[in-house]
Amino acid sequence: MSEKFTLYGFNNLTKSLSFNIYDVCYAKSQREQKDYIAYIDQQYNSERLTKLLVDVTEMIGATVLNISSQDYEPQGSSVTILIADESKVPMGDTTVAHLDKSHITVHTYPEYHPDTCLATFRVDIDVATCGEITPLSTLDYLIGAFDSDIITMDYRVRGFTRDVSGQKLFMDHRITSIQDYIDQNTMRRYDAVDINVYEANIFHTKMLIKEIDLQNYLFNSDVYELPPKLRLEIMDNLRREMIEIFSGRNIY
Repeated sequence: MSEKFTLYGFNNLTKSLSFNIYDVCYAKSQREQKDYIAYIDQQYNSERLTKLLVDVTEMIGATVLNISSQDYEPQGSSVTILIADESKVPMGDTTVAHLDKSHITVHTYPEYHPDTCLATFRVDIDVATCGEITPLSTLDYLIGAFDSDIITMDYRVRGFTRDVSGQKLFMDHRITSIQDYIDQNTMRRYDAVDINVYEANIFHTKMLIKEIDLQNYLFNSDVYELPPKLRLEIMDNLRREMIEIFSGRNIY
């Protein structure tokens, strides 16, 4: 924050960040699709995701109160962490669940397309904080933690707090776009679109990778083993899949 406000009592603003990524891969057979899903499921199991969320908690200056994690069959995992501002850490271990409204969750959704040999891995991360803590500073870390083809982000500030004169404050930091909080070197790799409702303190940004290096999207295959016509077909299917996910609608 570039400036701090002198507040009366507790900062009651609630800040919510929803961070979603999609990773698309080509697996030429049903067996390879299942192997890819299994590989992703192992790479992003609940243990690794827990470490990622603990890192995010430390980055925003909060404290972990409670962790709940679960891996699922046939695939997928979830982690939920209850967090609190440093100044509100309990001295004992009672009523921890009711101490604070701040939390971080992550869920994974591996799946594959039955016709185009494409497999998609989706991760949803939600960070909800109450008070001065804002989760926007973690975006570069979250983007770097995943190999993301499409990224969608939503940020909203709810409620209000007051300064010492009683004036209501509906926002306690400067923001014109979520993109303001992402490194410019990262932004140059993506096409990005904003949909912002400033009157309601609602900010939405979605990003689509610009360049596709086909080798990076092949699972257990070498690009030079594929005939040129098949390469073009795979590239076309990859781009179509990404555009539809980015647009949020079936286009083709």
